[in-house]
Amino acid sequence: METTKVVLGNVRGEIQLFSDDNKAGKMDISVMGNKLTVYHTEVSEEYAGKGFAKILLDKLVSYARENDLKIVPLCPYVHAQFKRNPDLYGDVWSKEE
Repeated sequence: METTKVVLGNVRGEIQLFSDDNKAGKMDISVMGNKLTVYHTEVSEEYAGKGFAKILLDKLVSYARENDLKIVPLCPYVHAQFKRNPDLYGDVWSKEE
């Protein structure tokens, strides 16, 4: 079973994805004011092709919506998803990078 959690220090942190208690992936993020910047998405090789990057993206977007944050998508994966699906992510996409 997959679970996610947001782990933030002062400003920088991760969104972590676990599969059966094993860390399967993460997103490197930071939060400053009302901006959540996502730098990198990574899924372990053994979990590739299982849709785990999308699970991380869904958690990122949910977290942003729950906390009234705008996402700055510096991560190529997140940026590509935002561009492909502006109707899904337009409300949280900060285009002022």
